[in-house]
Amino acid sequence: MLEIEVVRDADAVAERGAQIVAAAASVAIASRDRFTIAVSGGRTPWAMFEALAGRMPWEQVTIFQVDERIAPEHDPDRNLTQLQRSLPPGGAADVRAMPVWAEDLDAAAAIYADALPPELDLVHLGLGPDGHTASLVPGDPVLAVRDRDVAVTGVYQGRKRMTLTYPPLNRARQILWLVTGADKVGALRKLLDGDQSIPAAWISTANALVLADAAAAGSMP
Repeated sequence: MLEIEVVRDADAVAERGAQIVAAAASVAIASRDRFTIAVSGGRTPWAMFEALAGRMPWEQVTIFQVDERIAPEHDPDRNLTQLQRSLPPGGAADVRAMPVWAEDLDAAAAIYADALPPELDLVHLGLGPDGHTASLVPGDPVLAVRDRDVAVTGVYQGRKRMTLTYPPLNRARQILWLVTGADKVGALRKLLDGDQSIPAAWISTANALVLADAAAAGSMP
């Protein structure tokens, strides 16, 4: 069963998420001298990163991207743009941007895959109302990819994307879902039920926690 923790609102999700990430970083750094985290886009992670100010030894943190839109540098659609804005000023984290500017995107995806650690310490995931997570969206051929850790999707909401595939996500030591908003009620119920009609339900439930606000949880017990 997928563990869930329901808190009051999106601000509480950000704060609780920051606590969990900081604790995971402490364990990883004590064991391996570095914390590796992969961060998704969407609306959920940026407040959490802002809440991490002063709680992380950023010089021992490597941040990978779970997914990224194929868009120009500094484009507001880019997840990287939002990530960089949410990190503490002067932070020393090693941010590994997905190379979505490359002419050969498939080759660039392979290079990014080679840079991933064998196991990420923590992966942050969001959940779309349609049940997508990362850029693993309903009906996209990338859902079937098992022989590559990074792949390029078809067009979704106006953009192609580069995304981690299921294998590296499911190898992570810890998975942290952040789910907020009333538009997520249906998708969250399917995720918790293990309904594999949605892409998100193919993510491992081992060592995974869903942090949801009351709006996303709806009337669930």
